[in-house]
Amino acid sequence: MLRAVIVEDEQRSRETLSGLLKLYCKNVEVVAEADGVKSGIDAIIRNKPDIVFLDIQMPDGSGFKLLEQLKDYNFDVIFTTAYDQFAIKAIKFSALDYLLKPIFPDDLITAVKKAEERGKQNNIKPNIDVLLDNYNKPDNDPNIVLSTSNRIFVAKINNIVRCESSNYYTFFHFIDGKRILVSRTLKENEEILSDYNFLRIHKSHLINLKYVKNFTRSERGFVLMADGSEVPVSRRKREKVLEILSNL
Repeated sequence: MLRAVIVEDEQRSRETLSGLLKLYCKNVEVVAEADGVKSGIDAIIRNKPDIVFLDIQMPDGSGFKLLEQLKDYNFDVIFTTAYDQFAIKAIKFSALDYLLKPIFPDDLITAVKKAEERGKQNNIKPNIDVLLDNYNKPDNDPNIVLSTSNRIFVAKINNIVRCESSNYYTFFHFIDGKRILVSRTLKENEEILSDYNFLRIHKSHLINLKYVKNFTRSERGFVLMADGSEVPVSRRKREKVLEILSNL
């Protein structure tokens, strides 16, 4: 049984989430609720939960502020929020989960399952460190958490040359020649990286435009990357790719 603490300033939202967990997540027991940063810290320290459902905006501070004040992270975090684009981007880079209000049962079930899997790795600190660093010091080269089947890597986005689909996984290729297989689909990675000069040029390939050397207009068409790889460009994307590259 997973022990959960809900930190949410609105009573109705706390009641709704607690009710959804009882109905759809039988392996989760809500052991405490709190309505702000201070009471949330007290509830977490006192109850030692496995999961914290954490609101981002509360009257006495943000959910990020709460995490900054804790020293030990022996729990997973699932954020609950109305739409907050900047906060959501920081959460995605950290490979943690969030639920948009109103919360739907399927989204809740999926988030809890992912938290349970992350809990088996037994080390959430790198995720939270990346989250707080990116949120407090936003720049054009944030860190990103990349989870493999048995390890967690923290990397700079500007060191990623390209991403290559492998079914429900993605190979990340780095400028130093390293390659790792990440437990996330190419589509999910595209959503995270598209604001950072990455372009999907093929159903199986996402590239960092910073590392494009040239574009070959042969019948099959490909871009040559700085790591020496030749990445195919799909026929329907060729004109768009050529237009973007010509404006770099």
